Amino acid sequence: MINLLIAFLLSFIVGVCLAPLVIKLAKKARAGQTILHYVEAHKQKDGTPTLGGLIFLISALVIFLIFMSGSNTLSVVALVVFLAYGILGFLDDFIKIRTHKNLGLKAYQKLIGQAGIALLVAFFVYNSQFIGGNVFLPWGFENVNIDWWIIPLVFVVFIAMTNSANLTDGLDGLAGGTSFVSLIAVSVICLLTANSQMEMGANLAYFEEMQNLALLGLCVAGGVLAFLIFNSYPAKIFMGDTGSLALGGVICAIATFCGQIFTLFFICITFVISAVSVIIQVLHFKRTKKRIFLMAPLHHHFEKKGIHESKIVAIYIVITIISSVTAVVLCLV
Repeated sequence: MINLLIAFLLSFIVGVCLAPLVIKLAKKARAGQTILHYVEAHKQKDGTPTLGGLIFLISALVIFLIFMSGSNTLSVVALVVFLAYGILGFLDDFIKIRTHKNLGLKAYQKLIGQAGIALLVAFFVYNSQFIGGNVFLPWGFENVNIDWWIIPLVFVVFIAMTNSANLTDGLDGLAGGTSFVSLIAVSVICLLTANSQMEMGANLAYFEEMQNLALLGLCVAGGVLAFLIFNSYPAKIFMGDTGSLALGGVICAIATFCGQIFTLFFICITFVISAVSVIIQVLHFKRTKKRIFLMAPLHHHFEKKGIHESKIVAIYIVITIISSVTAVVLCLV
């Protein structure tokens, strides 16, 4: 447990030291964010450096590789997922920077990349000796084996969650703040899962796998906390798709690998809210040519209502804390 705390703190320290360098390099490379014309309230943010996701990607990678030990197949794959989605997001950000437009990869190109990663993860999960088709049902407080149905489930959830994380990245500190809470929650759940399975007779390898997953989650959380120092209002740097896709991917991977894929809907409640609000808006507009929200995702609706973004972020973080604590409690039952 002490090693996990030390790793978290070191990732935070590395992130804090790395952030000014990333900001300086981003400015030098003219890697500024181009703000969409219809987000009027954010006009003053145009040109703010992006690629801030590199801060927690690098800090988490370095510290995790130093501290990981024992059986670590699941955590290494989760790390690869983290980096893979980060690279996909980086490509999107790079195109935006080069063209000076808020249009990176085409929608179908990004979806193909997300789907490719998700499909590989889905087959890995099904064939893993530690996971297979086993999932925890929080509404029934029981573990069940859904066999090969785990493949389409993982595939759909990964695409949904990574896109939802991307949609949530719309206000200073919003995606980072809520993701920090989610990362702490999913790390705690991994530790609880490890202890409960050991009591039920699981082997040492499984315990080490869960410990390393928790380690990865805390390393990313430490880096995200460092990033938030520079991303809270008014932001000095944005995470970009580099960060949002990577965060959605790693949170989803850690939860899935410890058998808690359905618990994601609690610990990532903010992501769910963002995605559902967009879906409702689009479907209702197509049917009636009218909008339910002034703007989607929902956090922009509240902005249009005159609520300051810092207050919106604070409320979203509180909601995420409450929902995440609920998820942890469900795992204790």
